[in-house]
Amino acid sequence: MAKVVSPADVLKYEKPTSGYLCPLTSNSYGIDFIEFKIRDLTGDRVLFHVKSDIETSPTVEQLSQMDDSVRFIQYDFGAEFLALKTVGTSLTFRVGPKEVPKFRMIERHYFKDKLIKSFDFTFGFCIPNSTNSWEVIYDLPTLSDKTKADMMAAPFQTKSDSFYFVNDQLVMHNKAEYAYTRKDKPLKK
Repeated sequence: MAKVVSPADVLKYEKPTSGYLCPLTSNSYGIDFIEFKIRDLTGDRVLFHVKSDIETSPTVEQLSQMDDSVRFIQYDFGAEFLALKTVGTSLTFRVGPKEVPKFRMIERHYFKDKLIKSFDFTFGFCIPNSTNSWEVIYDLPTLSDKTKADMMAAPFQTKSDSFYFVNDQLVMHNKAEYAYTRKDKPLKK
């Protein structure tokens, strides 16, 4: 039997997990992220935006046929991102035929196996067969100039684990890697 992973467990992690802590099929609630946007709150600039054109959420059976790559993403925000103090995210997601009580996300961010920031958000209750929006404001960690330079020089060594719980039961686990190398127009000050 697989080990049950609790919110208290993931809040103790000091480095990224080596794998995924639950199978894709743990998402028996049909939670499906359909739109995600990250923006700079100071300059009101969209940094990342993705929207799914798929009309229905995958079933547990369909999830069992999927590869773990569907829950992994790489971002390259450019070096200017490290100067930001606050970003906002907007997440739109669907819920299947079961109610989702006490929906919680814990996100742990690391650089070279060292925890740099942890976020913990609770959405609350989602009614069955609904589409929901979740707006989150992130106060970014204050980093030394040396740490910022190290992060820019080490693309994709900044990582995160995002853990999603329903009633304190782990139902989804996603991973991301970040680079700060993209050349772009400077962000508005």
